[in-house]
Formats: sequence, structure tokens, C-alpha cells
Amino acid sequence: MFELGMGSRRNCEGMTRRDALKVGALGLFGLSLPAVLQRRALAAQARSAAADKDVNVILIWLDGGPSHIDMFDPKPEAPAEIRGEFGAVETSLKGVRISDQLPRLAKQMDKYSILRGTYTPDAGHGTGNNLLQTGYRFNPVMTYPCYGSVYGREKGPRNGLPPYAMIGGIPAGATAGYMGATYNPFNVGGDPNAENFSVKDVSLPGSVNMDRVARRREVLAAVDQFQRQAEAQQPLLATDQFYAKAYDLVTSPVAKKAFDMKQEDAKLRDTYGRNPFGQGCLLARRLIEGGVRFVTINRGGWDTHTANFATLKGSRLPELDQGYAALLQDLSDRGLLASTLVICMGEFGRTPKVNSSAGRDHWAGSCSITLGGGPIKTGMVIGESDANAEQPAQRPVSIPDFAATVYKALGVNPDAMYMTPDNRPVRVLEEGHPVDELFA
Repeated sequence: MFELGMGSRRNCEGMTRRDALKVGALGLFGLSLPAVLQRRALAAQARSAAADKDVNVILIWLDGGPSHIDMFDPKPEAPAEIRGEFGAVETSLKGVRISDQLPRLAKQMDKYSILRGTYTPDAGHGTGNNLLQTGYRFNPVMTYPCYGSVYGREKGPRNGLPPYAMIGGIPAGATAGYMGATYNPFNVGGDPNAENFSVKDVSLPGSVNMDRVARRREVLAAVDQFQRQAEAQQPLLATDQFYAKAYDLVTSPVAKKAFDMKQEDAKLRDTYGRNPFGQGCLLARRLIEGGVRFVTINRGGWDTHTANFATLKGSRLPELDQGYAALLQDLSDRGLLASTLVICMGEFGRTPKVNSSAGRDHWAGSCSITLGGGPIKTGMVIGESDANAEQPAQRPVSIPDFAATVYKALGVNPDAMYMTPDNRPVRVLEEGHPVDELFA
């Protein structure tokens, strides 16, 4: 199995001992310290230019650990106890096959790429979630922020909408961690497929009108001003931000429009699938259009220790195939795919060998991630697993490598330092190298 490296330890300025030794040695070969600093400055300028680009993100999170061998990395030539009950179908990319349970996504292969050499050292649900969504191994004494929280902090809100939103509930690992609750995702809540779907923080209770909201805000401001004279600032500042965000949501016509699913054409809603996941994908597109920068669609039920094939064939794969494919096509039709990175993944893969309960168990050795849109090149397969989909055979990609790829696509500097509540500097990402093949 490929193991993740321990990474380099850096001082408070972000320089490792190895970096210092390199700087000292470079002078022997005609590259002085000023030249090194100049190169770093140019790299920083490049990152800054990338950061100026508004790239949106929709993350489809398959909570529970989706079976890679039954989805994006089938092995039709493997023995029956490995390949399972599903076959493989040709995609629009010649020579590339995926599960025959994903026929729509097979036709959309030009709109995403597959990482088949991905691996993780963690086959635990909560801890695996944390690694996949932050790029950091689980740490019991420090919770690291996920990609959505980091991006929301870097870019801020737009059009009165929160920068980071969650559809389907907040899974483990998908929070702001040490950055504080201010950067946690806005939890949409409810079922977007329901006839009476509404978002409680966007719609006012029937007995409350906007005049009443305004009066309450004035009273709250007066109370806050009194408290500031007697109490510490930080908790109050966080509270202020919560109230400001809530007020913006309640009063924003853009927010009301974004969450109003009834504005969508009935035929388009049918195309996505009349189920919570399909309508969640459609809502994610609406939120991106409205101004949300990062939307996660959380779909559970992928922990298939028993009845793996019945569960996947019965609901999970048909819903995913329809909703994910419709989202890609819809974004493309609206000219949004060029500015929207769409990712689909879960916390690990599943055992290539089928167990005695017709299920597959947790598997860290190999997993598949799909991504496309934004600056990511599509119609590619990066890496390859071995004959039984157990381990990477070519071009292994670690989870920190994947995290570095996400941050590169978003123009986020992985070397940036954030301060913890106890004033400890922590890098956005400690290790990992982007998958450069995915960039033009």
C-alpha cells in the first residue's frame, strides 16, 4: 500500500529546515538568496492572479464510502468474487469504461475526469471524512477547516448569500474547525424535493414582518453596544456576524429567489430526478447562480457492508447517475461549467472482494474521485489501480495531493497561514502536490 508521508515541519514563517538548507546550497550554483526571494514573489503574484478568478464549487459528497469498483473503476475481467454483479459500459472517451449502472454519466465523460490512482491511509468514517475534506489527517486536539470553509474565508459572501452552503445535513469533517463557527457552512435543511420546501433562515415566521425585524435589530444593536463596554470583544464579534448574515438572508431578494425551487421548469426538475438528491443538485446550481461560492450536496447511504449490489442498483446509483449527469449538462448549457468545479467523492473505497453478506467493507487502498469544470481539464483518466482495484498501479495520488489540486483550482495559496484561537500559526495545507496533468 502507498503510505502518506509525514510531511515537513515548518517554523512560524512557513520555512522548513530543509528549505533553509536548500537556500544555503543554492548560492554555490549561482542562485543567490535575492534570486530565491524573487522567484517566491513571482509565485505569489501568480497565486494572486489565480485568486482573482471566481471559481465556484459543487461537491457531491457520498457519505459512507462509495464502492469504486462498482462505479468509476470497474474490473470486468476480474474473478466473479471481485468484479461483482455489475458490468462495464463504454464512455464517450474511447477506451474508458465505467459501471453499466451509470449510463448517463458514461455519456458525459467529456465533462469530468477520473482519478483512479487515489488512495487513503484512513478507512474510518469520521476520521476518513476529515482527511478527504481537509487534506489533513485527523487530529484529536485540533480540527482543521474543510475546503468550503477556507474558500468562504478567502472570498467572503456575495449577494447577501453565505459563501459556503450545505444541502442534506453537515457530515463529519465539513466544518471550519479552529477557524470558528463564523466560517461553518450554512445548513440549508429540509428536503428540496418536498412540495412545501422552504429554508427557515430565509423565510420569516407568519407572525413577524420586516418592520418588526428592523425594530429587533435596533434593540439588539443597543444591547451589543452596552455589552462591548463590559465584555471581551471576540465572542461579540462572532455574534454580530451571525446576526448580520441572518439579516442579509431574510432581507435579500436574491436569496429568496435562489431557494425558491418552484421557479424551475417542471421538465428540468424531472431531468434531475424527483428525489432529494436530484433536487439537491438542482438547488446547488441555483445557489451557485445566486452567489454562493461553495455548495456541498451530502448524500448518505453508501456504507454497503451488506446487500451492496441491491442497495446500489435500487436507489443510490440511479439517483447519482441522473442527478450528477443532469447537473453537468445544465451547468454546461448555461455557460456555468467553465467557472464551476464539480467534485464527486466519499471518504474511502470498498473492498474489491465481495463478503459473505453480498456486501463490500471499508477499503483504504484505492478509491476513485471525479472532478471537472472550472480550470480542470476533462475527459481524462489519471492513474490506474491494479487488476483487482486493490492498490494504485500507476500515478498514485494521495489525499493531500488531491487537496492541493483543489486549492490550485480555486487560486487559494496552500502556504497561507491562519491563526488558531491560541495564536498558533497553521498552514492552509501542510503537504501535497497538485495533479498538474489536470491543468492546461
